[in-house]
Amino acid sequence: MEAYMKSITRKEELILLSILNLREKAYLIAILDHLSRVTGKKISMTSVHLPLSRLEKQGLISSQFGEATAVRGGRRKKIYSLTKPGLEALYEYKKISDELWESYLKLAAQEQSG
Repeated sequence: MEAYMKSITRKEELILLSILNLREKAYLIAILDHLSRVTGKKISMTSVHLPLSRLEKQGLISSQFGEATAVRGGRRKKIYSLTKPGLEALYEYKKISDELWESYLKLAAQEQSG
């Protein structure tokens, strides 16, 4: 698991979480829109597309093509999903974040009371 911890950026973590939340609707534009909505910031297509490629190469996500639709001019959407290593990486990140936040909250409480 340490290899994943060293190679995943915060943005990649957010993309993994977006895929997890979107489930079968996790395609590039939906992920982009989800991240923009959640962060309140405009997110570029490239800033999502490149990490998706890296995550797939690392085996943290997989993809498959959905059905072609007339709305998309007959093109198919590439749907992303988390792999078992992807879920494990997210779990490890959560454990580390929880521990760090717990330490911060304790320190902040001590400073306020002291």
